[in-house]
Amino acid sequence: MIFRLDDRLLFPNPALAEDDGLLAVGGDLSMQRLLLAYQNGIFPWYSEDEPILWFSPHERFVLYPGELVVSKSMRKVLNSGQFKLTFNQCFEGVIAACAKAPRPGQDGTWITADMQQAYITLNKNGYAHSVEVWQRDELVGGLYGVEVNRVFCGESMFSKVSNASKTALIHLCRLGRHDLVDCQVYTPHLESMGARMISRDDYTKALTATI
Repeated sequence: MIFRLDDRLLFPNPALAEDDGLLAVGGDLSMQRLLLAYQNGIFPWYSEDEPILWFSPHERFVLYPGELVVSKSMRKVLNSGQFKLTFNQCFEGVIAACAKAPRPGQDGTWITADMQQAYITLNKNGYAHSVEVWQRDELVGGLYGVEVNRVFCGESMFSKVSNASKTALIHLCRLGRHDLVDCQVYTPHLESMGARMISRDDYTKALTATI
């Protein structure tokens, strides 16, 4: 059963999500609703011509920073000095670049103008963060997401040059701010870096951990 949200600030039990993770439809992208969603393992994901769709997958594809695998070739990239890394210095630039990045098998983007503005608001209030990768003063890669206690709920990443997004993810894992990075969508290259599936229960426990 898919629930339809109204003006009340609440979500159904995430365990009631469909097999594909779809839990609810409707509502808004207010900061309060987004924070409540992420605190309960729920996130919005929809296209421009759709109502807001809220998902809570039964399993989560995550990366524990302590399990991060950095290949020999990536170590060479990191040691080469070709990239400069910053944190929260160009959030709007990162989310705009993520929205424009081509995605195999997808037409357009789920990062609509309304979504961009909603996450910019979260960033300005200290809840959403970005990692920026620079090459000769040009923003060539990065990622952004929402922070819930010690969990970084990754939303999207982009790369204009080879290895830039991987560099951003490695930097995020090495910041020491997070016990878990939620990657949301499975990819082979993230799996090669140590990401794996965990249950919703384990993910929920991580969200509520504060130490």
